[in-house]
Amino acid sequence: MKELSRLLRYSVPYTAHLAASIVLMACVGAAQALTVLLIQPVFDRVLDPKAPDTPVVLFKIPVLNHAVYLSSFVPASLHNVWTMVAFAILVVFAVKGVCDYTANYLVNYVGFSAITDLRQDVFDKVLQQDAHFFETNASARVMSSIMNDLEKIQVALSGILADLLRQSFTTLGLLAVVLQKDWRLALVSLTLLPFVLVPTLKLGKRIRGTTRRAQDAAADLNQVLQETLSGHQVVKSFVAEDVESNRFRDRAAKLRRRNLRYVRQQAISSPLIEFFGAITIVGLLSYARLQIKAGAMSTGDFVGFVMALLMLYEPVKRLTGIHNIFQQALGASQKVFEYLDRDQQIKDGTARLGRFEKSIQFENVTFRYPSSPQGFHMEQIDLEVKAGEVVALVGGSGAGKTTLANLVPRFYDVTGGSIKIDGRDVRELRLKSLRDQISLVAQDTFLFNDTVENNIRYGRPNASPEQVKQAARTALAEEFIARMPEGYNTIIGERGLKLSGGQRQRLAIARALLKNSPILILDEATSHLDSESEALVQRALQTLMEHRTVLVIAHRLSTVRKADKIVVLDRGRIAEIGTHEELASRGGIYRRLHDLQFLEVDVNL
Repeated sequence: MKELSRLLRYSVPYTAHLAASIVLMACVGAAQALTVLLIQPVFDRVLDPKAPDTPVVLFKIPVLNHAVYLSSFVPASLHNVWTMVAFAILVVFAVKGVCDYTANYLVNYVGFSAITDLRQDVFDKVLQQDAHFFETNASARVMSSIMNDLEKIQVALSGILADLLRQSFTTLGLLAVVLQKDWRLALVSLTLLPFVLVPTLKLGKRIRGTTRRAQDAAADLNQVLQETLSGHQVVKSFVAEDVESNRFRDRAAKLRRRNLRYVRQQAISSPLIEFFGAITIVGLLSYARLQIKAGAMSTGDFVGFVMALLMLYEPVKRLTGIHNIFQQALGASQKVFEYLDRDQQIKDGTARLGRFEKSIQFENVTFRYPSSPQGFHMEQIDLEVKAGEVVALVGGSGAGKTTLANLVPRFYDVTGGSIKIDGRDVRELRLKSLRDQISLVAQDTFLFNDTVENNIRYGRPNASPEQVKQAARTALAEEFIARMPEGYNTIIGERGLKLSGGQRQRLAIARALLKNSPILILDEATSHLDSESEALVQRALQTLMEHRTVLVIAHRLSTVRKADKIVVLDRGRIAEIGTHEELASRGGIYRRLHDLQFLEVDVNL
């Protein structure tokens, strides 16, 4: 009930639409009951030429001992049996059709709107999560929850909710009819229902678990699909098409087994109801023969009762199926609500950071990755980066260079000590205020499947076309942009795959230039480039670094010789600090790394 109440809470903004649909569905149920009530006069009066031309009784209210006549609902000009019945049938079906159509649309409007709101909430919640969340949750699984799991819920809250209202009111209307016809016989006929409903309710709990496992299997399949398509070059280069095909086949077979298990579980309720319904009908026919022979019941009475009972079993059968589908939706909602309930590790501060002016200070900083608390860690990092300085972070692989830089924009939070910008702890600052002051150019440049212009203005959406072009010229990107089929309006493909590595980096530099943040982080920005592309990117980077405070993460030491300060990291600690000349003369780690790199150059030559 907790999950169901949370789902229904999203329909609260659309209460008026839902209330209108409930009223209209009540009219549908009443119309269905009236359809059954019109069967008796058809058999007893319309089809019997000897029947007297007396007023047609639609139903009686036993408590008030009052009869309701068909003529009460029909114009006086139509007061003969056939025209009254014919007119009533046409009106009932017309009203039922209009009400059903309108109510169905309104319920679907509520369902689609509620799920759109829920999907937006889940997306926004995921968007605010820290880097640890994305390390521990595969993107394909998160996508599967936001799309596939919510699709299951959407089916329940739109089409199935409409059917639930329709069948519920139809059940109530037909139940009133059978009780009015012969309440004793009705109670006997309905005694078999608990033998069907109780197992169905118990089965619903199993269906919920089966659905959750099926959704997990769908997420596994989605993950294989996403990895294979994203890494298609690796797959082809290693001739691993058969391997990926087998992975996909195994996951698809697992999903099929889970789905078929759900089908077996939810399909059993319908045969149960039909079988017990058949038992009921056989018993009723035996009883009716005796009653009709004795003159206690007319043929029309019996046909109307049986028709109402048969029609009553149909919505009951539908309701059990609806119950199973709601259980399926609740199973799918578990993962969705896990994302909504997950605490945001990076808490937003309240203070606003003005324009950066003084320094970035690392004060006795310690850090451990949440996903591997016993693995890599940083300890006792004390470092000051003054405004306008270029500080290079160097060291061997796994020394902690990127980790240290990622602590500044709070992709992670320190586990001890503090990082201060202009004397303010970054944890006190609003994230938007902090990150507005920082631009990042990484080695794995991410570009969106959009136009060149929109990728450049990503950090500054309100920039004018001329400002975008100026940033591109400064980043030495305009030359290759001009050769593109549609210039700045060219779609560059997923992750910018239509561009070379150097072109992607120059677009990333143009994006950082346009954002114009005072703090710049360069993470191995030229490590994957050929010599010609590296030279162009280096020229663009020199322009980008002017009048900014820069943290440079570098593998190639030749790129950081002119840094104001070089920080050498070793296994999460600061081993050395100084200029290139100072560190090269000490004979420490920096000197060893420097000699190894230039030895490699000599060997290659």
